[in-house]
Formats: sequence, C-alpha cells, structure tokens
Amino acid sequence: MGTLSKLRRMVLRENVSVREAARRLRISRNTAAKWLNESQMVEPRYPQRAAVPSLLDPYREQLANWLKADSYRGKHERRSVRAYFEAIRAMGFTGSKNLVYGFCSNWRQEQANVPRNAGFVPLSFELGEAFQFDWSCEYVVIGGLRKRLEVAHTKLAASRAFVLVAYFTQSHEMLFDAHNKAFEVFGGVPKRGIYDNMRTAVDKVGKGKERSVNARFESMTGHYLFEAEFCNRAAGWEKGRVEKNVQDRRRHIWREAAEKRWTSLAELNDWLLQACQDSWAELSHPDWPELTVADVMQDERSRLMALPKAFDGYVEQPLRVTSTALIHFQRNRYSVPCEWVNTVVSLRAYPEFLRVVDSHGEVVDLVRSFERDQTFYDWRHYISLIERKPGALRNGAPFKTMPEPLQELQRQLLKNAGGDRVMAQVLSAIPMHGLDTVLVAIEIALEGGRASAEHVINTLARLKDGARPLAVLQIDTPLTLQTPPLANVSRYDSLRTQEARHVQ
Repeated sequence: MGTLSKLRRMVLRENVSVREAARRLRISRNTAAKWLNESQMVEPRYPQRAAVPSLLDPYREQLANWLKADSYRGKHERRSVRAYFEAIRAMGFTGSKNLVYGFCSNWRQEQANVPRNAGFVPLSFELGEAFQFDWSCEYVVIGGLRKRLEVAHTKLAASRAFVLVAYFTQSHEMLFDAHNKAFEVFGGVPKRGIYDNMRTAVDKVGKGKERSVNARFESMTGHYLFEAEFCNRAAGWEKGRVEKNVQDRRRHIWREAAEKRWTSLAELNDWLLQACQDSWAELSHPDWPELTVADVMQDERSRLMALPKAFDGYVEQPLRVTSTALIHFQRNRYSVPCEWVNTVVSLRAYPEFLRVVDSHGEVVDLVRSFERDQTFYDWRHYISLIERKPGALRNGAPFKTMPEPLQELQRQLLKNAGGDRVMAQVLSAIPMHGLDTVLVAIEIALEGGRASAEHVINTLARLKDGARPLAVLQIDTPLTLQTPPLANVSRYDSLRTQEARHVQ
C-alpha cells in the first residue's frame, strides 16, 4: 500500500514518467501502469501462494497438543522446545530443529494474541455502599534486616479512600486488626465488604457463590454489621479497584518506603497511615476530577454506619505448660508463672502480644515475636520456684535477664556460703514491695557496702513506711510554757560536786 501511494504521488503530482517511477520503486513498468489505470486507490492483491508440503506437517497436531498441555503446568514443569524436537524425532521426524522452533514460536504468539476475556462491565457504587479488601506482599528493611511483609489494603469503592497496614503474617488476628484500624480511619462501616476467597475468611469454596465462611470471620462481620461478599474463582476484576490500588501504591508509597530504613513495624505503620491520608488530598477522584479523594471521602463518611466498639480479634487455642514453665507457639517458647506448670492454659494471639489465661482467670501478657526458634524468659515468673530451689539461681537461664542491680547483688552474695538462699529472700520481696522499690533498696545497700538480705529488707521497710528523722517532726500541742528553759551548764557542775560528796 505504501508503494502504491508513492507511485501515485511521483506520477500524478511530481510529473515523473511511469518508467522512471517504476525504476525508482523497483517494480515492473507494467505493474505500475496497471495500478495507475485504476480509478480508485485500491490495495493491490496478490495471488495466494500454493502451500509447500513440509516435513513437519504430520507432527503439527501432536506439537500443538503438547504445547497446550504444558501451558497449564507450572513454569518449572514445562518441557523445552528441544524436548519436543527429541520426542518427534523419536517418532520418525527427519527435519531440522529450526522447523520445530519456528512452529512453537508461532503457536505461542498466536495464543498470546487471542482475546482472554470477552470484556468487562464498568461498576458503580453508591457512597457508603461497599469496601474492597486484599493482601499484597512487599519487602522493606526493618531493624537492619530485609523483611517480607503482608500488607492489608482496605479501599472504599465509592470515594476511593484507602488504608494500608503492614504485618508479618496473614493470620486471622492480623485480618481482624486491619479491619479495626481501617474502620477507625474511615470513621464508620460500609454496608458490604468484597473479598476474594482467602483462607482466613473462607474454609471451603462451593459451587457458584456457595461459601463455607470461617466462624471467627463471621463473628467479625456480625460485630460490625456488614455483609461479606466473595468473588468468583479467578475473577479478580470483581474487586478491581483494590487490585489496582495494590499496583498504584507499589509505584508510589512502597517505592518510597523501600528507600527508607525503619526501626520497627509500628514506625512503618504510622508512616503508612500518614502517607495514605496525604495521598487522599493529592489524588483526583476519577468520577469527579474537580474533587480530590479527600473531598469525596468527607461526603461518604456521613453515609457510613457509626463505628461500634473495636472487635476483640484474637485467635484462641489451648496449650499445656511444660515442666520448665514454658509454652510453645509458632516455633517460639515463652515463659509463664511457674505455678501453672503442667496445666492447660488458654492462649489468645493478638498482632502485637500474646495473652495467656489460666483456669482461674489469671491473665499474663507476653510480647509477641515473629522470629523462629527463640526462647523468651521473664525471670519474675520463677521467683516462687527459687524460694524452694535456691541453688538454681547460680546457673538459671531466666535470671540472666535480671536488671543490673540485682545481678550485682547476686554476684556479691554468691561469694559467700549460703548466698543463694539470701538472694532468694531478696527476690521473694519483689512480689510484695514491687520491683522499683526493691531496686532502690538494693542500690542503697550496695552503696553502703553491706550487701545482705537483712540490710535490703530493712531499707525496704523504711522506704515503705516513709520514716523521717525526729528533728523534722513537728508536734502540735495546746500547752505553752510560761518560763522557757534556759541552758545553764553550772547546774550540771553543781550536780557533779554533790555526787562527789556522796561518794565520800
């Protein structure tokens, strides 16, 4: 078509002869004359070239079947083109491998050009009607180490306001906490929530829209009074707004977050919340370009249901306390009071801490760790056990984490015989008087150079009683002296004289 256009310009506009134009365009003069005789500019048609038989023709169907079957396998399980070539050569193929490579390349190109879906229907949501939720995987540096984070994306479908919260895992307690924080930022709860078929929400996917919903997830939806709606399988477009939010935030917020260094996950989440709210004020709303997302968010906030009390989103499981007063949770070990040894306790997992409840209702909160194969002791959990077994103080692993004043007192007491029992007496005073008061008493005893249990306990008694010197005491009395006493040393001398005479 381009050659015909050039020919017509050269002959009809530039007055170049047909022979010269054909020479310049390297076409036949008869062909040029035939094209110019056409009344309209019509694309030239060439006769169909007869198909030449190929040695690959008997094997084309087999190769196509192999390629189609491998397209459903994982990337690392697919066969190479060389494997196809060796397979059909064993079947009798005598041609070169270039024919096989060319066929496979053309087949894959044809499949890539085939339309994947018939199309999509644009969706529209009313203010306060729905929100969409999804997870994404991101990487940042926290505490000097590169960490993998699971990020919860919650986006209002109408105003496009979004909230990002990062966690170390995708467990139930993280899911519930993400909803608590998102609803708190939004200032209310929409009518519906749109999800994919994530394991923390759906136990089993049935036919069509049938879902077996997780009991704890159902409790959360009942608490916040919104309807949970789950997408069809492999139909991410049904929550396309939060899917697009994942890609947009990677190019914007997470690109900036990856360049920074964070001391803790809490610091990162505080920065993420501020970054999200700043983005609301900068992004234009797609339906109303003259308004920002923050402007539309103000209107949608008035359409949301009032926010109830935050959902207590813990995950509970029973655990047995070992003989060393430890519980095992997610490949880590945590100490609990030694009085709970060999009993079954209830562990309630929260995103930031673990709450352990015994059969009598006593509660102990532990700092949660997402590392692996770690042991976390609280030496105060073993004080009552040390009263019965003071000899374990010398090499007890939990007591290596005591404050420095206690460790210094222990070093001095263990130099003497029976020092472990004396140290056990000091530790037994902590539940009664409090750790801070005992530490002050120990520091006073160490300064005086008399490190003993009696001195520490005596100091504790004086600190608790608040004793003051007699000189500063003021005694109020209604009696007054008419003649105030005067200092008279001569009276003392006269008494000494009288005593001397009496002795004689």
